[in-house]
Amino acid sequence: MSDPEVKSNDAQSSSQEAKKPQIEPIRMPTVEEIRGQDIWNNCAVRSVVSGVMGGGLGLFMGMFLGALDNPIMQEEMTTRQQIVFQAKQMGRRSWSSCKTFAVMGLVFSAAECTVEKVRAKHDMTNTAVAGCVTGGTLSARDRNMDYDIHIEMSRGVVSH
Repeated sequence: MSDPEVKSNDAQSSSQEAKKPQIEPIRMPTVEEIRGQDIWNNCAVRSVVSGVMGGGLGLFMGMFLGALDNPIMQEEMTTRQQIVFQAKQMGRRSWSSCKTFAVMGLVFSAAECTVEKVRAKHDMTNTAVAGCVTGGTLSARDRNMDYDIHIEMSRGVVSH
């Protein structure tokens, strides 16, 4: 009677061993993976990629938000005029959002990468500093545009 009990205990212990997750050995990165990491750790590459991706996001957001704009004189416009207006508005909004998001991505990524390299740390302070730099850059850019518009208006150059 002890033989069947021993066999059942052996079967249970072998099934428990089979259920244990196997520990995989540490795999060293390949040469291609190391080169890819080195390329991505370059601040210029990171910044350009972030700028391009930000521009793409801005393009799609501008198309979506531009489609939501209604013309002021919608009742007086024909259907064709409304479609043309919507298309032009989507194009303007897309291009404007594309430029803004591209600059935002480029400046934020460049600032964060630079601060990270200078401090030799990867923490939240880098992100906070990069956010401040990005906000300041976009604010200064808008202020310069507003200043230029005011000067042009005082000269009578701008016609809206």
